Amino acid sequence: MTWFRSIGMMSGTSMDGVDVAFIETDGKSDVRQGPKGFFPYSDSDRAALREALSEAVLLTDRDARPGALAKAQAIVTSRHSAAIEGFLSEHGLTRSGVDIVGFHGQTVLHRPERRLTVQIGDGDSLAQTLRMPVAWDMRAADVAAGGQGAPLVPVYHRALAEAASLDLPAAVLNIGGVANITFLPQQGDPIAFDSGPGNALLDDLMLERTGTAMDRDGATAAQGIVNAPALQQLLDHPYFARPAPKSLDRNDFSRSAVADLATVDAAATLTAFTAASIAAALALVPQRPTKIIVCGGGARNPTLMAMLAQRCSVDLVSADDMGWSADAMEAQAFAYLAVRALNGLPLTFPGTTGVARPMTGGIISRPV
Repeated sequence: MTWFRSIGMMSGTSMDGVDVAFIETDGKSDVRQGPKGFFPYSDSDRAALREALSEAVLLTDRDARPGALAKAQAIVTSRHSAAIEGFLSEHGLTRSGVDIVGFHGQTVLHRPERRLTVQIGDGDSLAQTLRMPVAWDMRAADVAAGGQGAPLVPVYHRALAEAASLDLPAAVLNIGGVANITFLPQQGDPIAFDSGPGNALLDDLMLERTGTAMDRDGATAAQGIVNAPALQQLLDHPYFARPAPKSLDRNDFSRSAVADLATVDAAATLTAFTAASIAAALALVPQRPTKIIVCGGGARNPTLMAMLAQRCSVDLVSADDMGWSADAMEAQAFAYLAVRALNGLPLTFPGTTGVARPMTGGIISRPV
């Protein structure tokens, strides 16, 4: 068996910063988890990214970087470079001790129905700056082949489940800016799709109403009352009637249904929207999972977790309780995907993105 040492980085749809994680893996079913870290974006960084999100809706060319997008791409690349440098220093790692870096970049537009997905961040420039090989642009090949390009993490969920000899069927639920679920059957490849909103709507509400881009510990939602008509209006979105596999752009949902509610009630309603859409997603998998393992920022929100427990008659377990990582799961996954990209192994599958056949992907940039 050949082991690879890999660092993965993830800047998700919550846009709070860069998660970094080191793993050792064969790119198949063996994974050894190593150190992890988090490097936050500044307020000005987040403002630049939000401006880029607004401008990205006009893109038709995935390589174009007009206006705010060029500025944001430079920020994303620079912050990821600094994150790697800081991570190596903090954990006593050397460049020669890392075989590959997995770089996701920052998604600013995801429209697979137009065969268009855009992640800003210059992987080639990053490889030259870091003097390390970088695997990046891992969604594009799947989308070009007619797949959803998301979620990408399920193949890593499968590897963790195999390494842990997890009783199946089970599911892994990631609640980031968008929520996605991976169903792990007793046999065969995973089934995965975006279930609906994660934290993004609530984060945007809190930023607009309070100036703080999150409902820390679900404290605001805990004080509110769920508005049933507003919740039903949110759940009437046509996305939920579509069959899986399917995926979302961060801005596919609107907060207009809660615009006239007090902040505490709006927060409670949006939190309930996330919980209800996740519960509804369980109807789209072939069997009821015996356990749902929860990761992502939403796993740290006790109000959301309580609402989920009320709606899902399934054992909910934090990834941390499994010996995995609720916070660094996606960064670890991109370290794992980088190794698979390096070795020409599939990243996506018919059951995870709807692509016609298992697809490899990613660009490997090496320092010159």
